[in-house]
Amino acid sequence: MIDADATLLHLFRCAVAAVDPCQVIASHLPPPPRGRTIVVGAGKASARMAQGLERHWTGTLEGLVVTRYGHGAPTRHIEVIEAGHPMPDDASVVAAERMLALVQGLSADDLVICLMSGGGSALLSLPAPGLPVSEKRAIHRQLLACGAPIGEMNCVRRHLSAIKGGRLALACHPARVVTLVVSDVPGDDPAVVASGPTVPDHSTPGDALAILRKYGIDPGAAARAVLHDPALAAPLPDDARLAGNRAIVIATAQHALDAAAGAARAAGYTPLVLGSALEGEARDVALDHAAVVRKVLAQGQPVPPPCVILSGGETTVTVSGQGRGGRNAEFLLALAIALDGLPGVHALACDTDGIDGTEDNAGALLDPATLRQALAAGLDASALLADNDAYSFFDRLGKLIITGPTRTNVNDFRAILIS
Repeated sequence: MIDADATLLHLFRCAVAAVDPCQVIASHLPPPPRGRTIVVGAGKASARMAQGLERHWTGTLEGLVVTRYGHGAPTRHIEVIEAGHPMPDDASVVAAERMLALVQGLSADDLVICLMSGGGSALLSLPAPGLPVSEKRAIHRQLLACGAPIGEMNCVRRHLSAIKGGRLALACHPARVVTLVVSDVPGDDPAVVASGPTVPDHSTPGDALAILRKYGIDPGAAARAVLHDPALAAPLPDDARLAGNRAIVIATAQHALDAAAGAARAAGYTPLVLGSALEGEARDVALDHAAVVRKVLAQGQPVPPPCVILSGGETTVTVSGQGRGGRNAEFLLALAIALDGLPGVHALACDTDGIDGTEDNAGALLDPATLRQALAAGLDASALLADNDAYSFFDRLGKLIITGPTRTNVNDFRAILIS
């Protein structure tokens, strides 16, 4: 008999391996410049990206990257520092200040290689002039809690920053900037990943204000002043100082799903990839997946069993309870309730960075006996979901997946095995 949990874990490992920055970075490196090579970067994958860059680079280099606490990796020439995530801390501010200082005084003969990945928005945090750190963090905290998708969150972050939204690239001018991106955002827009410190976009301060109004967030007088000051606006894509810069996406959720699909075929399962850019409330996305599962079992469509349903992207959780649990655990608990012990269905949901939200798990596993076991353990699945306490649910059942930091990040990975 095939061990369904082992198969799902194998698919997850294959997915993560396919987006290992140390392995994929080599084919995207620019040629060494006539002058200096400076490396900067931020995100959960930045330390691993720095490792890969050092391994494959043929010239001299120096630099600084910032990653989440516990996500560092040993390097020889590029300094790795750690800071707070998902909430920025004082180390996040220091990292941004040091990075801006590092790229001062460069020439047109110099090259800046920027290593960006998800998490960089919090890890590299420097408020716009006149905006107190405390006020910017308060807005950040409200955006995290309200369920705003990552694109909207990062739009606000860009327009309240002194380093994001292409401003780091302006500081590098006249040096050329090549940005290598491990994408954790639906659509893989480099301007959205880590709020695009070296990549400008077409959004405006007015867009940021509209997003704050949409979620009922009062930015406060200082932030409002920043968003109404044309002198503080981010550079637009046609800014002449950014001409010649490039941004290259080197790893995406689709790459991870493609690898998992290949592993599924090799294991005898037909893969069905629903998409790499799914968004929405985690529990709503779970209901959509449950509907597909039922159609597969009832009608053999869109593929017959045995099969594996795969998807990626970034769901959100509007926090209304007091429990513990990231979006992947919440997705899986909602899926368990929707499937109600349906025979022959096993599932896994994990964050590819190894950290689901702020907890110590990457995600969790689900099988047909999960709800029955929960009932025997005195767990009320619906009440725990209402309290946003999916972590406690799967922890009590011994179903958490704990990998530790993977040092990559292409966001959610979901796999539902139907035998």
